[in-house]
Amino acid sequence: MYLRTDEEAEAANAMQMAARFSNELERNPRLWRWVIIALHNAAQGVMVLSLRHGNGLLALTDECLRQWMKAHEDGTPYPEERLDTYLNLYKKVKRIETGQTGGNQRFVAKGAEDRHIKRLNSLRNEFIHFTPKNWSLEVDGLPQICRDASKLISFLGWETHNVLWRSDQSKAEAMASHAQFINAMQRIEQCYANKS
Repeated sequence: MYLRTDEEAEAANAMQMAARFSNELERNPRLWRWVIIALHNAAQGVMVLSLRHGNGLLALTDECLRQWMKAHEDGTPYPEERLDTYLNLYKKVKRIETGQTGGNQRFVAKGAEDRHIKRLNSLRNEFIHFTPKNWSLEVDGLPQICRDASKLISFLGWETHNVLWRSDQSKAEAMASHAQFINAMQRIEQCYANKS
């Protein structure tokens, strides 16, 4: 038995998990941890898809890309591929030089989107690398942070032609889950506003 996956299935599945966990938030606010982790993974996934251009090299660290190009020119073994960090991928999809490569449209953050997309990364890191501590996280602002990060996903994933999906199924799953996620975030935001 095998688990087969690829970069499209991973991005779509992460969006599905974000949607699934978000539907349970009203009953269990501890699921914010998994919403944040899954949404971060989905955002990273579509950034990688947007930067892949047939070879995936732009999604690698700059050092790995240099090593890969040198190995290609010299005919030596290729280095182990190392995916760039979330924040560096984010810079790349915003930068003219990399975000518009191959006819792509670069992502231009509006309002608080830039700050919220970076905040999602910081929150994800807190949960993934949780240190011994007591921590309280105010959840009222999380729906807006997540909605802003989801704008990056939809922009790169299907509002532009940045991602050329090979799998119609993965694209459809990502889009449907994204719509469910947005609805859940609006519902949660209204729920929190009613409790204030």
